[in-house]
Amino acid sequence: MSSKILKQFTIAAVAAASLAIGAAAQSLFEPVARVNDSVVTEFEIQQRLRFLQVLNAPGGSRASVLDTLIDDRLRLQEVRQLGLELSEEELEEGLSEFAGRANLSVEEFTQALSAQGVETETFRDFVATGLAWRNLIRARFAARVQISEAEIDRALAASAGGSGIRVLLSEIIIPAPPERRAEVQALAERISQADSVGEFASFARQHSATRSRGAGGRLPWTPINQLPATLRPVILGLAVGEITDPLPITNAVALFQLRAIEETGDPTPEFAAIEYAAYYIDGGRTEAALNRAESIRQRVDVCDDLYGIAQGQPEEALDRGSLPPSEIPEDIAIELAKLDPGEVSTTLTRANGQTLVFLMLCGRTPALEEEIDRQAVASRLRNQRLQGLADSLLAERRANARIWRAE
Repeated sequence: MSSKILKQFTIAAVAAASLAIGAAAQSLFEPVARVNDSVVTEFEIQQRLRFLQVLNAPGGSRASVLDTLIDDRLRLQEVRQLGLELSEEELEEGLSEFAGRANLSVEEFTQALSAQGVETETFRDFVATGLAWRNLIRARFAARVQISEAEIDRALAASAGGSGIRVLLSEIIIPAPPERRAEVQALAERISQADSVGEFASFARQHSATRSRGAGGRLPWTPINQLPATLRPVILGLAVGEITDPLPITNAVALFQLRAIEETGDPTPEFAAIEYAAYYIDGGRTEAALNRAESIRQRVDVCDDLYGIAQGQPEEALDRGSLPPSEIPEDIAIELAKLDPGEVSTTLTRANGQTLVFLMLCGRTPALEEEIDRQAVASRLRNQRLQGLADSLLAERRANARIWRAE
C-alpha cells in the first residue's frame, strides 16, 4: 500500500472513529425522559446506576433508576416553585455526613467514586436533591405534625409489648470487596430466589463467611429486640420460609431466611448500650489471618484479654466502646446480635477486605424504664408522619405532571 493511500485510509479511519465517538456521546446526552420542562439523559441513568453499584445499594435496575430520576425532577421543580434554596454550607455538611458513613472525607470519597467512573457532580446532585426535598417537607408540613404524649405512650407500649417476640433465622453473609461487588450481588440475587430451607442451607455452606455456614446458616432463637433496629421490620415482614432481598453491609452482602417466629410470655428487653471490642488483623480473610484469629479466640475469654493481645501495637489496632444500639454500624450490630458476652465473630472485614475484624461482645446494658428517651420516640413518630406526607405530595405531583419516556 502506497504512503498516499495509507494516509488517506488513516484519515478516513480517524474520521469514522470520530463520528462514532461523537454519535455515542450525543446519544448519552439525548433525553430518555421529559418531566414537564426538564429532561433526564442516558448519561444520568448510567451515572446513577454506577453510583448505586459502587455503594452496593439496592434499587440498581435501569427501570428503578429512571423512576427515581423522574421523581427527583419533580422534587426539584417543587423546591424551585416555592423559592427554596440550599446553601453551600448545608450541601457541604450533607456531603461530609454521607462520606463519613464510609469513614472518609468528602475529598477521599469523591476520589474513590471517580476511580470507579462516578462523576463528582453525580454525588453532589444526589445529596443536594435529598437535602432540598427534606427542607421543603419540613417547611411545608412540620407545623402540622404534632405528636401528643398519648401517642408516645402508645408507641412505647407497642415496642415493649406484653410479651416478647423471638425469631429463628438462617443467615448468609458473603464477602464483597470492591473488585467482586457485581459478582457477589448477582449471586445474592440468585440466592434470594431459593424456594426452600434446604436450598438456602446449601447456598450457606458454599458461600457464607459466618461460623454458622457448617450448620447451613442456621441460627438459634434470637429475641427480635436483639437485632439491629433497621433489620427488625424487614424480618417481621417475612413469611416463614421467605428470604430477604440482598442487604448491603460494609464489604459484604447479607441475606436472612425466616424459619420460625413465636411470641413468648416474657417482655423483650430494650438495651441502653452494647459494649464490644474490635481487634483488627491484617490480611483480611486470608488463611494466615483467619488462623491468627482462631489462635486469639483460644486465648481470650473476656474483652479485657484483648488488651494483652494488642499490647505494643498502634492504638487503632483495638477499638473498645459502649454505644447505644442505634449508633452501632449495621454490619457490627448484626454480628453482635448473634453473640453472648465473651463470644467472637470473624465474619467482617474493613479496608476493602484487607483487614479482618475480630469482634467480641463484652456485654449488654438493659434500658431502665425511666431511661427511655421519649423525645427520641416523638422524633421517630414525627419523621414517620412527615415521610407519609412527603410520599403523598410526590404522588400528587407525579399524577399531575407531563411525563414522557423514550421507547
